[in-house]
Amino acid sequence: MLTFIDQNTIEKVCQFDTLIPALKRAFASATINVPMRHHHDFPNPVEGEESTLLLMPAWDPGKDLGVKMVTVSPNNGRYNLPSIQGIYLLFDAHKGGCRALLDAKSLTALRTAATSALASSLLSRPDSRTLLMIGTGALSSKLIKAHATVRPINRVLIWGRDKQKALNLRQQLSTEDLEIEVVDTIEQGVARADILSCATLSKLPLIKGKWLRQGQHLDMVGAYRPDMREADDDCLKRSEIFVDHYAGATKETGDIVIPMSEGVIDKTDLKAELFELCAGTKTGRGSAAEITFFKSVGHALEDLVAATLVADKVL
Repeated sequence: MLTFIDQNTIEKVCQFDTLIPALKRAFASATINVPMRHHHDFPNPVEGEESTLLLMPAWDPGKDLGVKMVTVSPNNGRYNLPSIQGIYLLFDAHKGGCRALLDAKSLTALRTAATSALASSLLSRPDSRTLLMIGTGALSSKLIKAHATVRPINRVLIWGRDKQKALNLRQQLSTEDLEIEVVDTIEQGVARADILSCATLSKLPLIKGKWLRQGQHLDMVGAYRPDMREADDDCLKRSEIFVDHYAGATKETGDIVIPMSEGVIDKTDLKAELFELCAGTKTGRGSAAEITFFKSVGHALEDLVAATLVADKVL
C-alpha cells in the first residue's frame, strides 16, 4: 500500500537543525537533477483572478525521484484556507516504485523556511538579533523559527495587513523563547530589525529602500509571479543581490523581473546563487555594513531533500 505522510508527521520529524544542513550539502554537491519547473497560470472566474499550477520534478540518480504538484490560490485567505495546497510523490529512482505520498503544503513551508535560513547563515550578520516578519500566512511561523535556528534571534517584530492575524501569530509563538511585538507599520519594523523576512502575495512593493540601514539582510520569499513585488527599486539598488537559482529568479518573480526589464538592474547585479554560495565558489556578505538581499522563488531540489529526509525517518 502507498504510504501517506501527513502534515503532523512531517512537522514532527522534519526539524530545521537537520533540514538546513541537508539542504546546504545538496546545494553544494549539485548531484540532484532539476528541470525547469512547469508554471501554469489558469483562469479562476469565481475569483476574477488567476490561480497557478506548479509541477516540480527532481531526481538524485539511482536514489530518489520526486514530483511536487501544487496549486496557488491567492484569495484563499477569505475562505480560511492556505493559498498553497498540493501533494508530493516520492519514488525510488532505482527500481521506479513509489515510496510515499506526502502533504506538500507542510513540506513546502518547511523547505522554504529552511532555505531562507540557509541563505541567512551565509548572508546576514552573525550578530543579528531582531527579525521583522512581514506577512502572517502559513509560512510566517516557520520562517521565524528557521531564522532563529541559524542566528541568535531574541526579538521578533510582526506586521500584517490584518492586525488580528498578526496578534494571532504572536499568540501562536508564545511558547517560543522570543520577545514578540506587533508593529503598526512596516517602516517602524524596518527601523529596528537586523533581518527582514517578507512572505506575502503583494503586487505592489511593501519595503522601501529609503528605510533600509547598513548591515541589514532582506529575505524575500513571496512575489512568486512576474507581476508581484515586495521590494521597490531602491531596495535593489542599495543591496547586494543573491538568489536561490538564476533561472527561476530571472523569470518568475517581479522582484527581479520588473527592475531588470526596466533597466534598474541587470544579470551582472546578481552576485551569486545558492549553489555557488554553498559550494564556496562565490562569497556572500563582504562587510558588516553591506545590505544583502536574498530572493527565493523555490527549487525542486529543496522539496526532494525534505521529502527524502522525512521518508527515511518514517518508512
